Amino acid sequence: MNNKNNVKKLREERLISKMELARLAGVSAATIVRIEQGETCRLETKRKIILALGFTLADKRKVFPD
Repeated sequence: MNNKNNVKKLREERLISKMELARLAGVSAATIVRIEQGETCRLETKRKIILALGFTLADKRKVFPD
């Protein structure tokens, strides 16, 4: 199932590569690719990405609006 998210848009606005976001979030680059394509991920992975993009957990809807 595909879920709409803003990870790619936000990552590109911050001029961060997929590899750099993966490193900051502590996940694999393949995970970032899958999430940007709209695939589902675990809540813990979402949390890591939200924080790596510089948001607080209260801002989670800016990254994952679902």
